[in-house]
Amino acid sequence: MALEADLRAALKALARTPHLLVALDFDGTLAPLVERAEDARPLPASEAALRALAGLPDTTTALISGRALDSLRAVANPPEVTMMIGSHGAETWTGPDGDPLALTPAQVDLRARAIEVVERIVAAHPGTRIEFKPAGVVLHTRTADDDVARSAVAAARTELAQLDGLSVTDGKRVLETSVVKADKGQGLAVLRGASGATAVLFAGDDVTDEHAQRTLEPGDIGIRIGPGETAAAFTVATPEAFTEVLEELVSLRTSGARG
Repeated sequence: MALEADLRAALKALARTPHLLVALDFDGTLAPLVERAEDARPLPASEAALRALAGLPDTTTALISGRALDSLRAVANPPEVTMMIGSHGAETWTGPDGDPLALTPAQVDLRARAIEVVERIVAAHPGTRIEFKPAGVVLHTRTADDDVARSAVAAARTELAQLDGLSVTDGKRVLETSVVKADKGQGLAVLRGASGATAVLFAGDDVTDEHAQRTLEPGDIGIRIGPGETAAAFTVATPEAFTEVLEELVSLRTSGARG
């Protein structure tokens, strides 16, 4: 499938920027969505394109995901130089000298109480699952019947609302809780500053990615993968279609389009 002319023109302009940051969501963007999070893997052609971009001069690659960093590393197998934002911005890896996430005693207690709530919800709703993260806990409903999923999310929201200081966010068949208030927009700002980027390509498929889409500046490109309201300037239908975007950017950046 050929890229739309306006998207290709925007990529050509982006490829000329002095220092490019390519910051990408993982699930639903580099990798198709799957029922079991641990089974996700990047599309081979997208993985190859990301590695090619990571090897180019004046080009920084990054992954920015709702996953915990350990989970992201395990499934994405990113190039060693690729920076990472995990847990929707609560975890940051910009190099080996970065400080790991550290919770206060109050945050540790709050996380434990949130885990207790989600564990009770999962026990009472067949097909739902729990995922533990360094800064919080996630209720997964992708493998539950629709009515069970709705009931589980409603019950979880009611109980979690009673915990002061907890951030609760909806995603695609997930309910995310965190004791650290952060989002992908804040994460992208960290990546932009750390890389010294003069322009950014950001792509994502979920409502949580819209925090980052809304921070993009003139000269940046935002791409939404799949349907849904978005602040991104461009939309492509599937992760497979997004592969073509990455391959085009590799070609343009490699061929000297950045002047």
